[in-house]
Order: sequence, then structure tokens, then C-alpha cells
Amino acid sequence: MSNTDASFDVIVVGGGPAGLAAAIALSQTGARTALVARQAPYADNRTTALLGGSVDFLDEIGVWSACRNRAAGLKAMRLVDDTGRLIRAPEVRFVADEIGLEMFGYNIANAVLVDVLEQRAGEIDGLVRISEDADSVRSDADAVTVTSASGRVLTARLVVGADGRHSLCREAAGIGVSRRTLQQSALTFNITHARPHHNVSTEFHTPQGPCVFVPLPGDRCSVVWVAAPKEADRLFALDDDALSAAAERQSHSIFGRVRVEPGRHVFPLAIERPLSYAQNRIALVGEAAHVVPPIGAQGLNLGLRDGIDIADVVRKANAAGEDIGAPQVLARYGAARRADILSRTFAIDVANRSLLSDLLPMQSLRAVGMHLMSGIGPLRRLAMREGLAPSWRATRRAG
Repeated sequence: MSNTDASFDVIVVGGGPAGLAAAIALSQTGARTALVARQAPYADNRTTALLGGSVDFLDEIGVWSACRNRAAGLKAMRLVDDTGRLIRAPEVRFVADEIGLEMFGYNIANAVLVDVLEQRAGEIDGLVRISEDADSVRSDADAVTVTSASGRVLTARLVVGADGRHSLCREAAGIGVSRRTLQQSALTFNITHARPHHNVSTEFHTPQGPCVFVPLPGDRCSVVWVAAPKEADRLFALDDDALSAAAERQSHSIFGRVRVEPGRHVFPLAIERPLSYAQNRIALVGEAAHVVPPIGAQGLNLGLRDGIDIADVVRKANAAGEDIGAPQVLARYGAARRADILSRTFAIDVANRSLLSDLLPMQSLRAVGMHLMSGIGPLRRLAMREGLAPSWRATRRAG
């Protein structure tokens, strides 16, 4: 493209996995779509557990076939109380075939997922890629104007902000955000190990937060270790041998000898949500619309459902001859996302608070809840189904 104005139906700002997937899905509705995001290799070795409908969505937009052999299936999930407290919860084991599934989902490196999404985006004629950051976003009554870092000026009836927790699009829409910083950080790294994982994800609940070992292809796992900030920083500063030994101890040697792979990251945790999910011709997806701790693998799965819903809303609005950025159309997107995001955020927050609490009544309630899930099949199966995706979504989307 030259330095001339260009008009689109939709502009997606942000090129993470949620933004890429949303841009592809929107282009497949027939809307002429632009994706404004600097194209660069994914910066770290973090992974994502894609659950339930996320895999179906990626299949629908034509990317899952290139991901399947580079991801590890998740056949079972174990929750293990490793708090050492007087009142401890029993181990809970969720198995996919108990609810008629071969797998709950698949764990994949974010770098692989982004690479495949980038390749797919490049194949779509109706998706124009502007490989630059957005410099400014301005919303007016009839259109939104996005100016790129080099000065390219683009306009659209609708902008989808997928530009992360410090969202330029959210600011342009005039949407405030509620933030709560948690007194926890997450340390992420990958390991190789001597014993097979058997496609079982194991989550150890410690007094400072969960430490989860999620299968990767081969005898490898990704590790998300949530701890108090000082402890996370201490672990981060260990050399490879010391961190390998610490991970082996934390896993109770279920994987045998553990070896940390190169690359590790630590980041503070918070819960954030905007006061609206769409306003002034701008709709939010991904971390612009919700930030949750890495508990229960909900973050990117929520972001992909954002993409499903905004594409669904745009498709139906176009079919009805409506302005896709009109307030009543954006209100439908907000209504579609609100219950999903709020319910997931609430469940994650309660689970995290119950784990961290030193109050005996809270520990007792947590232990009783885990015991009920472990011992009562219908309750356990309900928890599994709801953990994959809200059960009411299929009914809503059928209408």
C-alpha cells in the first residue's frame, strides 16, 4: 500500500493470537478487513492450552490442520493439594473420556500458533496486512480513523482493539478499566523430563498459588509456577541446574529427572476488565477486554471466543443490512461477551482466593468443594463441561 487513505469495513489493531484469529474470522464474513500490527517473531516460549471450542474455531478459520501435529493432547487433568495445611483437599482427576471426548484440548507453543495464524492471514485476499504498529486511533460518529506508525491513514466503520492490556483502542473508545493487582507473579518455562507425561496435565496447589505442568510434544512440559513476587523472582534468578532441581521437587518427581530448557519469563499478575466491551465504533478482544491470572487456561480461550462472537455479530449485522459499527450492533457484542467474561473472571478469582486464604473456614469450604467434585460424578462432569466453555453459548449462537 502507498501512503494514501484506505477505507475498510473493519480494522483489527493488534497481532497477537487473539487479534490474528479475529481478523481471519472477520475477513471470512465477507467484511473487507485490515490488520494493523507489526509483524515480528513471537518473543518467548510460553504456551497455551487450547480447550474445547477454541480448537473447533481454529479449524473453522483454516489453521488447526497446521497446528495439530505440533501440539500435545490433554487427556486428563489432575489437581493436587500441595499446601501442607491441616485441612487439605483430596486429589481431583478430570478425564476427557468421562464426558465423551478424546481430549480436553491441546497445548501448543504460542510461537507456533502465531506463525500458523500469520501464514493463514497472508493467504486471504479479503484481509489486508499493514505490518506496522498503530500510532493513533480516533473515533468519530460515522467512522474510526487509524493512523499507522509511518503515517498511513485507514478508516473503517468498526475497529476491533486487540492491542493488549495497555490498549490504544480502548482509550480511543473512552472505555475505562477496572484493575486489581494480585500479590502474585507467574514464572513460566519449559522442561524436558525422563518419564512420559501420558498427556496428563498436573496442577499442584501451593500456599502461594498453583504450579501446573502441561504436556508438550515428546517428553516435555510447559510450566506455569505462580508464587509470591519475591519467591517468583528468586526462582527466576536460579541457574538452570538449581531451577531444574526446584521443578523436580515441586513435581514430586512424577516426571523423573527434570531439565529446564533455555528461556524463562516472570510477570506480575492482575485482574482487569473494561467497563464496557464495545463503544464508539470500537470493540475489544483479548487482553484489551480481559486480563486474568493463568489459572484454568482461560485467558486466550476467552480471547478466541471474543473473535468468534465479534465475527458472528458482524456477519448477522451485514446480512441484515445494518451499520456494523452502530451502537445497537456493538451492544449485541457486549451482551454476548459479558456473562462469559464475568463468570470466568469470578471463578478464577474465587479459586485463587480460596487457595491463598489462611482462614480455616475458607480452607474447609475449598476442601469440601474438591471432595464433592472428586466423589460425585455428575458434579465433576458438569465442572468439566463448564470449564471447557459455557454451556449456554451453543444455545445462544444457534439463534
